[in-house]
Amino acid sequence: MAERRRCVKLDTRSGGGSGGGSGGRSEKGRMPMERSYSNARMANSFMYWNDCVDPDDLEAMWMDPAVRAEWIEVGETKGQKVHLSRDPDGQPYLTQTEMKAVADITVRRHFDSILDPEMICAIAELESDRKPLIMRYNKKTKETGLGMLQVYAKTAEWLAGGQGYQEYNVDDNPDLLHKPFINVYFAAAYLKWLTDYQNNQRSEEFVVRAYNGGTKKATHKSTLPYWKRYLVVKEALPSRKHVDAGPSSFHPTNPTSPGSNTNFTYWDSRASPEDMEDMWNHPEVCKEWTKSKEERGKVRFSQDSEKRPYLSRGEMKAVAEIIVSEYFSTKGIKVPLVCAVADTVSMRFVNGTGKKVGILGVDYKTAAWLNTELGYRAYRVDSADDLTKPFVSMYFGVAYLVWLSEYEGRERSNQFIIQAYIKGPEHVDLEAASCPLWLKVEQALSYYEEPKRDTGGCIIL
Repeated sequence: MAERRRCVKLDTRSGGGSGGGSGGRSEKGRMPMERSYSNARMANSFMYWNDCVDPDDLEAMWMDPAVRAEWIEVGETKGQKVHLSRDPDGQPYLTQTEMKAVADITVRRHFDSILDPEMICAIAELESDRKPLIMRYNKKTKETGLGMLQVYAKTAEWLAGGQGYQEYNVDDNPDLLHKPFINVYFAAAYLKWLTDYQNNQRSEEFVVRAYNGGTKKATHKSTLPYWKRYLVVKEALPSRKHVDAGPSSFHPTNPTSPGSNTNFTYWDSRASPEDMEDMWNHPEVCKEWTKSKEERGKVRFSQDSEKRPYLSRGEMKAVAEIIVSEYFSTKGIKVPLVCAVADTVSMRFVNGTGKKVGILGVDYKTAAWLNTELGYRAYRVDSADDLTKPFVSMYFGVAYLVWLSEYEGRERSNQFIIQAYIKGPEHVDLEAASCPLWLKVEQALSYYEEPKRDTGGCIIL
C-alpha cells in the first residue's frame, strides 16, 4: 500500500517545544525551530498501528467515528493491519484526528475526563509533531525525552511507583513510552499532578509552562514563548465531534459561556435534597464540584459530546458509598465492586445504555420485585423513569447484587454474582476459561480500588 498523507501539519507553529515534556526542562539559548528530529528511534520503527497498540486500543480507535472515517477513506480495512502515516523522511506520525482520539480515550478511561484532551494534543504538536519514535537528549538534565509528549523514563517510574499510576509497567522497558497510549497516559498523569501542585489548584498557563520547564520555571520568562506558541497551536487544532460508546471529553469543569444554549441535566432534578446534602458532604465530591464551579441547588451532570449526562468516577464512588453505608453495611458488599459493575453495564451514563436503565442497569421489573416482594422500600420505583435517578438505580442495583450473593441459599463468588447480574443467574458459566464480563469488571475495579502507594521519596524535577 502506498504511503499516505492524511494530515496537513499546522502552519501556526514556529517549531517544536522548547524542551518540554514530563519532568520539566529547557535548553538555554536554543530556539525551538532549531531542534532536529534526526535522533528519532528508527531501530524499532512502527510500520502499523498494530505494532504500537494492543487489540483493545485498536478497537477503541476503530470505534471513534472520525478515525474510522479517516481510515476507511485511505483504504484501511477493519481486521487487517492499519498503516501509520509517514512524513517525507519516512518517520511515522499520528494525524491530528488520531492524536485527538488517543487523548480522548486515555482521558476518559483513566482521568475521569477532568483533563482537557486538547491540552495534550497541543503539547504533542509542540513536543514532537505527533511522532511516536522521537527521542531528544537534554544535556542539562542528562535525561532523554521519549515519544510524542517527550516523557522521561524516570518520570514515568515516579508516577507509577510514587503516585499510583500503574496501568502500564515501563520500569524494565522504557522504550514502551514510544507507544502512543502509554506515552499519553504518563504525560496526562504528570499534567494532572501539575494541576494540583502543592495542593493548590493551578491555572492552565502554570501547568503548560511547568510541563515545559519544570515547576520552578512555570513563571519564568524562559517558558513564556512556549506558552504563547501553545495558545496558537491549541486554537488552530481542528474541532471535531467525538462520538463513542462511553462518556467523552466534555465536562462541566469547563463551564459554558453566558448565553450559550447548552442544555444541562442537573443532579438536583434526579436526587432528593437529603441525598444532595450527602453528596455535598462527601469530601471528594465537594472538591470536584467546587473546582468545576457548581452551585448548591444547580449541580450539572457531566456530558459527553452528544449531551448525554454521566457520572464522574468520583461521583459514582460517592453514591455507592452513601447507599452501601446507609442500607447495606452488614451485607458484605464492596463499594469498588458495585462501581465496577456500573462502569461495565452503563459506562456511568445517567440514563443507562441500550436496554439497561440507569447507572446500575436495573430493569423496572426487577426493581419492582425487590421493592414489593423483598421489602427494599427506601426508595420508590413507580416507573422505569425512576431508575434514571442515580441513587434509586444504585439502591436497587446493590439490593439485587446482595440477593445474588446468596442465590439459592448458597454463598456465591464474585464471578458468579457478576455473570448473574448481567446475564441472569440461569446463564452463568463458571467453567469458561476466562469470562469476558469478569475481565471487564476486573479492569474497571482498578479505577476504584485504592492503589498501593510507595512511601519513599523521588525527585523528578
